[in-house]
Amino acid sequence: MEINLKDNVRRVAIGSDHGALDEKNAIIPYLETLGYVVKDLGCHGPEKVDYPDIAEAVCRKVISGDCERGIMLDGAGIGSSMACNKVKGIRAALCYSMKTILNSRQHNNANILTLGGPLHDKAELCVMVKTWLETKFQGGRHLERINKIMALEREGGIR
Repeated sequence: MEINLKDNVRRVAIGSDHGALDEKNAIIPYLETLGYVVKDLGCHGPEKVDYPDIAEAVCRKVISGDCERGIMLDGAGIGSSMACNKVKGIRAALCYSMKTILNSRQHNNANILTLGGPLHDKAELCVMVKTWLETKFQGGRHLERINKIMALEREGGIR
């Protein structure tokens, strides 16, 4: 899979489990006011769901090219990060501060952002997501490292 180095993001896939539904529902209209086309892949109600199912749907939208980036929220962001990173070609980053938001894009070219929705207030989440979507990948030595990560993915693990 080729690394997407384009920073022009217009289409964003988003999903959450029931534990972060309110936060997801606050982020969507905010992103739409910024001009993003947002694809809401669930959940859509308070019923309990399994976050790996929704995380996979978000990842598939990014892998297919239907969306340039994806966002997945759950109670802590950890499980979603683990699930997303099982999908070939995904570089999901669990972020919890502005420093990790910036690093995930500048150094790691993350294509999926995972967040613990209830761990942040909604206004903070919106700023984090906006910053993540607008932050450009720096390339250079960081691209070499991403290529090594992708080699691990292709070769099935550490040699």
